[in-house]
Formats: sequence, structure tokens, C-alpha cells
Amino acid sequence: MTQAHPIERCAGCGLEIAGATEGCQALFDELVARDFSDVRFGRMHRMTVDVYSLQHPDRYCASAKSFAAHLTGLCWFVEHAEASRAMGNEALRAWLNGDPKLVRPKAPEGRGTLTIAHAHPEKDPAAYARAVEEWARSTWEAYAPLHVQARQWIEQAYRLPARPARSRGRL
Repeated sequence: MTQAHPIERCAGCGLEIAGATEGCQALFDELVARDFSDVRFGRMHRMTVDVYSLQHPDRYCASAKSFAAHLTGLCWFVEHAEASRAMGNEALRAWLNGDPKLVRPKAPEGRGTLTIAHAHPEKDPAAYARAVEEWARSTWEAYAPLHVQARQWIEQAYRLPARPARSRGRL
């Protein structure tokens, strides 16, 4: 019996899988579908999307804005234990919905020692959450050259806009 797709490396994360990049994408699509069909898995949705996107930047981080969204999202998750892994950070979303002046940095060649294959087989929600956290930390470590940039962008997102001067006239 011949295999429909030979085992090859995904161009993004390096996972050896039948179908290469398309096979890796199929694993991601399965996780996203499960996220939306079972809230116990969906609580990790945003983190999963950010990690996968950073391991596949040619497809998911093509613009400076999308790159910043996923990089700051992962930074926020890794450095703030209380952050919602399901939804991400509202301040970062609001900042990115504006017109931040961004230059897209180059993604590192290596994007982590763990891939989606680390989390995909987990059928227990708690084990899945642990696996996604481990996968995220591996990816964050690979992005070490961009940690300062991620933190600067988060700082920009949290700067309060200047308030207009109040009138000194009498009411």
C-alpha cells in the first residue's frame, strides 16, 4: 500500500509529517475545530493560534501588524500567568486596531523544539493545556532575540492617550 503523502518537513515549524506544510495545517485546523466545539479545550484557543502563527510566520505573520499581534500575544501569555489563553489581551487588540507605526522584524530561523504535534494528541483538557503551555514556552524561547521588541510593543499598547486640556473658564 502506498502512502498518499510522503513524510516531509513542514516549511514553518519543521514537523515531519505526511503532507509537509499542508499536513501540519490540517493538525492546526483540527485543534481549532475542537476549540470551538468544546469549551474545555477552547480555553487555550488564543494561545494556540499565536504559537502556531509564530511557527508559521510566512502564512500568518506576513504583515507587521499580524506579526506584532502574535508576538505580543505570546509574550503576554508567557509572562502573565493570569492572562486568558482563550481571548488574549483587550489592550493589545485595541492598540493593533489603531494605526501603530510598526516595522516587521525578521522571524528567527528556528522556531522552537516543540511543534503542534506536542499538543495535538492530547485528549484530556488539562493535559492539552499543559502541552500547549510547553509548546508556547518552547516557541517563546526560540523568539528570544525579539523579546525586547515584544515588550516595547506591549508598553506602547498600555500607554494612555494624551487627554485634551480642560478649559479654565467658569461654569
